[in-house]
Amino acid sequence: MEFREATAEDVESVQRVARTSWHQAHDHLIGEDAVDEILGMWYDRDALTESIDRDDAPMFLAVDDGEVVGFAQGEPSNDGPADAVVGRIYVLPEYWGKGAGTNLLNRLFDSFRAAGHESVWLSVMADNDVGRSFYDKHGFNVHEERTVELTEQEIDDVILVRGL
Repeated sequence: MEFREATAEDVESVQRVARTSWHQAHDHLIGEDAVDEILGMWYDRDALTESIDRDDAPMFLAVDDGEVVGFAQGEPSNDGPADAVVGRIYVLPEYWGKGAGTNLLNRLFDSFRAAGHESVWLSVMADNDVGRSFYDKHGFNVHEERTVELTEQEIDDVILVRGL
């Protein structure tokens, strides 16, 4: 497996990974239609291209045999409980537990440290057992439990934090 930074040419591959992994991780929590709605908002081609092109928000890719199988992106945080945030991290389900997510997260952490950040936060659906287990394994701790509105549903959400 190889790891590299994303470019605008990777948008369709990132969208494919997002679609597959979001449905696997969230359909049973919020429903397939809600997942499709979120994907349409958060992974719109133009917005995703703009996001990948940002200098302060690196996106790293996991690539296996020429195919993008995972991605992670983060940025500085001005309004959270830490000074950097993991905004996105998704890996194709068939690669869960094979080190792709850990490598992506570590690359993100390295980029945060290089930019002078000292801590990182993220949010995850409270009932997303796969995600929660992954973040627990990587030293994240519960900072806050909350309820948020997403696709006109109330969702239990957790803010997790860790030092870098």
